[in-house]
Amino acid sequence: MAKRNRTVDDTVISKRLDSGRGQGKGSSYKPWLQIQDVPSIGLATRIKGWKTNRVHHFLSNLELNYFYVLEWSSIVTDIREQYPLLPREETLAIASNYGIRHPQETQAKTPIVMTCDFLITIAGNIEDIVVARTVKFAKDLQSKRTREKLEIERLYWSQREIDWGIVTEQEIPLILAKNVEWLHPFKNLSDLELSQDLIKRIAEFLLIRLASQTPLVKTTNFCDDHLGLLPGTSLSVVRYLIANQIWLVDMNQPIQPSEPLILKNPRTVEERTV
Repeated sequence: MAKRNRTVDDTVISKRLDSGRGQGKGSSYKPWLQIQDVPSIGLATRIKGWKTNRVHHFLSNLELNYFYVLEWSSIVTDIREQYPLLPREETLAIASNYGIRHPQETQAKTPIVMTCDFLITIAGNIEDIVVARTVKFAKDLQSKRTREKLEIERLYWSQREIDWGIVTEQEIPLILAKNVEWLHPFKNLSDLELSQDLIKRIAEFLLIRLASQTPLVKTTNFCDDHLGLLPGTSLSVVRYLIANQIWLVDMNQPIQPSEPLILKNPRTVEERTV
């Protein structure tokens, strides 16, 4: 099989612009970089977002973990990843003015379109606020070349009066991210075709038994057997209830099916609109 040609020259850049890459908001946004554009090292991920209802493209696990944190935040309303710093002439001018070598494509030697990992929209009291965030491992910030490229990015956003910052693994609450990762596929239960009445019945059955401090998976397995459900159905409902914050738990503590589930608000489904 022939290898994919990933050389990025001016023609490729023009095609990306024409196709709408880096444009739009919410569900209509198209990331400038997508996972097929970069060499696969086993860390690239595509995932459909809760907030945007579109497929997101992440090039590292660090990006993915930060995304999960943003997904859970009640004040974040839009997440745009791999956001291009356009026009390219602007980053070229910044690099020239500050004596920094502008990043370029290795083979074509074309100046690349630099990107910011995340452009985030936050709900404000009067109007929405947009902030830019780049995620990096703390050890990578020791590299002079990395710091130079980040300085171009900082100056680009400074000229737009947009708050920009670096997020390292030290600022990402990993337990929260992993909990959201576990919940993420269960924001809705359309694949299981469960009625709201059945979800309510399962939830009520589980609520009574969760108070006994029995391991979660033992409780959900018992519920499946008692109600004649397919194995795993009740655990899926638990993930759905937590994902939609109908059931509240401490998201900074690991959710482990082998352990009891501690609810902060043991209430019924009908007390919250599903």
